Amino acid sequence: MDKFEVHRRDIEEISVLNIQGFLDAHTAPEFEEALQKLLREKRFKIIVNLEGLEYISSAGLGVFMGVIEDIRNHHGDLKICCANPKVFKVFDLLGFPSLYEFFDSEKEAVAAFANQQNATQ
Repeated sequence: MDKFEVHRRDIEEISVLNIQGFLDAHTAPEFEEALQKLLREKRFKIIVNLEGLEYISSAGLGVFMGVIEDIRNHHGDLKICCANPKVFKVFDLLGFPSLYEFFDSEKEAVAAFANQQNATQ
């Protein structure tokens, strides 16, 4: 089994999950638990930083799909940043860019949340 790690940081009301390694059927439950913990804590502004992600399988993609409705029903969002070209291609082939916002940097993703909040005020 390949190594997989999830690290969480909070930037005010935004939670950032840095995921590293291989996200597949064996490691998807760990990622899903990290997301579910955020939902239990009522943290619905989430950035998933993929800078250290080397591989994602359909099981990993399923985790993203499994939580997005709950997040958006609570007026939150999940934004994705720092995907390497190989990983982004998997998301792109399955149409994820039409469902999620992708950013080149974490700073841009954080700014997008600020812009959304300003637009609703």
